[in-house]
Amino acid sequence: MKNWLRKHQEVRTIRVAAADINGQPRGKRVPVRFADAVVENGTRFPMSVLNLDIWGEDIEDSPLVFESGDADGILKPTERGFMPMPWLDAPTALLPIWMFRENGKPYEGDPRHALAAVIDRYKARGLTPVCAMELEFYLIDDSGKTLQVPPSPRSGKRRKAAEIMSIRALDAFDTFFTDLYDACEAMDIPADTAISESGLGQFEINLMHTDDALRAADDAWLFKLLVKGLARRHGFAASFMAKPYADYSGNGLHTHFSIIDKEGTNVFDNGGTEGSPLLMNAVAGCLAAMHDSALIFAPHDNSYERLVPEAHAPNAICWAYENRTSAIRIPSGNPKARRIEHRVAGGDVNPYLLLAAILGAALIGIEEGMTPPAPITGNAYALDLPLLPETWQEAIDIFEKSPVIRKIFPQELIHNLVMTKRQELRYIDELTPEEKIEIYLDTV
Repeated sequence: MKNWLRKHQEVRTIRVAAADINGQPRGKRVPVRFADAVVENGTRFPMSVLNLDIWGEDIEDSPLVFESGDADGILKPTERGFMPMPWLDAPTALLPIWMFRENGKPYEGDPRHALAAVIDRYKARGLTPVCAMELEFYLIDDSGKTLQVPPSPRSGKRRKAAEIMSIRALDAFDTFFTDLYDACEAMDIPADTAISESGLGQFEINLMHTDDALRAADDAWLFKLLVKGLARRHGFAASFMAKPYADYSGNGLHTHFSIIDKEGTNVFDNGGTEGSPLLMNAVAGCLAAMHDSALIFAPHDNSYERLVPEAHAPNAICWAYENRTSAIRIPSGNPKARRIEHRVAGGDVNPYLLLAAILGAALIGIEEGMTPPAPITGNAYALDLPLLPETWQEAIDIFEKSPVIRKIFPQELIHNLVMTKRQELRYIDELTPEEKIEIYLDTV
């Protein structure tokens, strides 16, 4: 890590940042001459900082605040190390960190540690998840009273309609996307293909698969920071908000995963199109936990505006082969790449909690030998199927009491997330629709 800074003498300051329970970066600005001390000794800030609400304020009556004296945790660099922050004017480096207790044990309220614990359970069985994420976002001109697509830097014109998989729509923002791919290269974020999506000014970028699930979550978290920061540098906003426009599709964050054994063999592959018994177990586990995990997949008030019928977001608990109306899709293609696509989550999620929930559920299905119902065919929206929770309040209540959630997440994280969401729910109800958009647009 120290060598990176020595190779980048232009860097003047660093940021040390951890993902809080909402996926927001929390940390400090540090002069570069003190960077070695951070690498060697870590830094400290209150454990309550990883449990702030969406506005960045303390959770009322949280035991992490006054009851415990607002005690510190120790934050150490992750294995990711330093990377540039290309959206800032001054040369700056980011050092991702995660939290430990004074005795050196992981702090169980840290979302990254929650994912690491799930990965360790896979390792104990000689298994390794291979993960990739697809992230959708909108480019938005929010300078006026109403949201609209930014004018193209090339033509000065605004798109009047969605253009699915349009090269013209991509080329209209060529300067932004060129800078974005250059920045991903500099930050070692494996950005692959970009497409225009079905919303007005909506795009999707795929991140390449990796056999390091922590790195996959890191990539998604860093990518969101980069896209939002770089868009502002180009004079507009980028938003992963679940549903910025009522009349257009929301932003999703689709997760693809397979599982390999010690020999590197995909255990979902049986040589055919249907997949192996372990694939069936994993599908069943994901379906069994889906209803109770809704708070992870849809963590905010606005999230539930996306999960409505026939809006390119699944609201029914089902699976299928090569069917994008289902919550779980098994893509076709080479059997060696047989995988699960989990399509429920919105773009506003915490990537660490998302992957922990999905992989944890799949592992429960494998460990307990679960069997899924028959795959659906046709339009899932037109079938009589069990549904995800329809309201945020319902999702919070279910998450808090769920036995399956306690098999995936530590009790401290469950308690912290529920407290955070109840406070957000209470305060969001006091806001106008415009004020809700304002808080979520840049934040999530």
